[in-house]
Amino acid sequence: MVIVLKKEIDERRKDEVRSFLEAKGFRVNEIRGEEDTIFGAVGKLSIDPREVEILSGVERVIPISKPYKMASREFKKDNTLVEVTNNRGQTIRIGGSRFISIAGPCAVEHKEQMFDVARRVAAAGAVMLRGGAFKPRTSPYAFQGLGAEGIKILKEAGNAFGLPIVTEIVSADHIPDMIDYVDVYQIGARNMQNFELLKKVGALGKPVILKRGLSATIEEWLMAAEYLLSSGTDDVILCERGIRTYEKATRNTLDLSAIPVLKSLTHLPVIVDPSHAVGIRDKVPPMALAAAAAGADGIIVEVHCTPDTALSDGAQSLYPEQFEKLMRDIDVLAPLTGKETVRIRPAAADTDAGKNANRQENKAFDSLCCAFAGSRGAYAEQAARLYFDGALETLPCSNFRDVFRTVSEGRASCAIIPIENSLAGSVYENYDNLIRFSDISIAGSIKMRIEHALIACEGASLDTVKTVYSHPQALAQCSDFLALHPEWEQVECPSTSYAASSVAKKNDIHCAAIASQHAALCFKGGVKPEVLKTGIENNPRNYTRFLIIALNERPEQPSAQPLAGCTFVRRLAEQNRGALTASFAFVAKNESGALRRCLSVFEELHVNLTRLESRPVQGQPWRYMFYTDAELPDSFSASDGTGVSASAEDAAYLLVGQAVEGLKAACDEVHLLGIYTEVN
Repeated sequence: MVIVLKKEIDERRKDEVRSFLEAKGFRVNEIRGEEDTIFGAVGKLSIDPREVEILSGVERVIPISKPYKMASREFKKDNTLVEVTNNRGQTIRIGGSRFISIAGPCAVEHKEQMFDVARRVAAAGAVMLRGGAFKPRTSPYAFQGLGAEGIKILKEAGNAFGLPIVTEIVSADHIPDMIDYVDVYQIGARNMQNFELLKKVGALGKPVILKRGLSATIEEWLMAAEYLLSSGTDDVILCERGIRTYEKATRNTLDLSAIPVLKSLTHLPVIVDPSHAVGIRDKVPPMALAAAAAGADGIIVEVHCTPDTALSDGAQSLYPEQFEKLMRDIDVLAPLTGKETVRIRPAAADTDAGKNANRQENKAFDSLCCAFAGSRGAYAEQAARLYFDGALETLPCSNFRDVFRTVSEGRASCAIIPIENSLAGSVYENYDNLIRFSDISIAGSIKMRIEHALIACEGASLDTVKTVYSHPQALAQCSDFLALHPEWEQVECPSTSYAASSVAKKNDIHCAAIASQHAALCFKGGVKPEVLKTGIENNPRNYTRFLIIALNERPEQPSAQPLAGCTFVRRLAEQNRGALTASFAFVAKNESGALRRCLSVFEELHVNLTRLESRPVQGQPWRYMFYTDAELPDSFSASDGTGVSASAEDAAYLLVGQAVEGLKAACDEVHLLGIYTEVN
């Protein structure tokens, strides 16, 4: 049963409830959710639930009807995020809004083979390295693996490229050989109902990938997961690898319908193994993409540099080039399902085995590096230099999504993105990115006036110009000035900085760009700029609000996850700051009074809302996402002009956590986008 504790319960009363349950023969697990703190009591129901319900500190008791207790949604309604840390101290999270890829050969054959594969799959985007050291084979004469030596080779190759290792355990007798090396244990299909092995592996407390049995039902599969959970581990990943049917065209029949079914029944992450499912190399990529489309949290695939000579399952192993293409395709597909692919962040200096570390890719570790969308001279780059008083390197990216991925993968310390313009409105694409990239949140904010200038190459004048390049919004914002020159052709560009760089490349007095004056400083190749006219915008009250984004600092606190980058911003930006702000996105329930109840949450906490905006949720008719900025009380703001004190951070977390809990009661979906301060 699930025991929901009262919000005001203290530790003494909590211990009393725990002791009562344990005395009645229950195993008790404490779970801190986004809304409540609960006790999951597992055991034979030998008492009347009302005996628990009357205990001081208990809000209510919910009996669990499913035979699998700890794996059920009734036990835990929030999705479990399984965390695995690599040798670089980076945490990989499986579940939620991220899509992960695990790759490697079926079997560890020798050191050179593993290092070659690890290098290729890491470069392509895998976040963990798979490989079998102990191989359960149908034939006793087939290659059985290298055993303990194979585990050591696998771990060495994984460490060289920052990849935690995944390997199958076939017997509890192998635990001593594996315990110091394995990051994630795998229970194979043939051992799904080896209950004694499940108990022993679960007791290790490490993450476990549990593959579905050859002919197992979903309930039998979840009961096997229950063995692992009840034995001691909290981190179980379910892996659909195909089931045995009468069809012989493929090795097994991949049951993709199991993914949405599991998502409704359990809080555990679900990944898919298309390699063992179909057993045919060219059929693996389409089934991997189908798994992503069905809502899986990741894939585990076999990759071998020379599969024709592989000692095990070569026919279903992808060539590295195929895996690289698959990862590019998943990068495109994942956002359509509300997910983003995960990458290993590059190390400051790779090992000799890792070799070619690219200095451009590792800027984030050399100095403060801020990514932005566009070319050199973009307004975002100008705003970043203003925010950090010029003390930073900048890294241009091709688009907003690339900006987020650059930060997520650690190729930049932070990034700056536009979120709202006083004339054009909100940039909803970046709101979507803040929700999709759950490990990134807002760390700061700055408003900057947008002043447009007409820039050309040296020797140009208003009389020589025939073509003007710029972003469509900039062209619209300068329409009055352009109306004075109807003979000019207007050419739309992806950004104002791109327009300026295009004009510089053309080096033609007949071409000009509408961009910031800062863009003129970025002309290269000996081409000198000519600023023909400044202040050409229609409305001088043209301001853009930019956000500084960074990786979350406190991911272990899901109810108030993103006070991200706050320490980092406090340390690196010296400007005085305004009030502490929390930004939320939420979908109110479709029922009478839901929005009023949402807004009353902030009123009850004495929090001032400085912004409230809504828009339709794409693909979900008559549902609306609301965006709001909440100004936290003055007592949380810093007094030294360098950011937010540690005690203020803790107080802000507490208050914002209460706001999240209150919103959950009236909303179908709640996202905390960040807690931050704005440069004055």
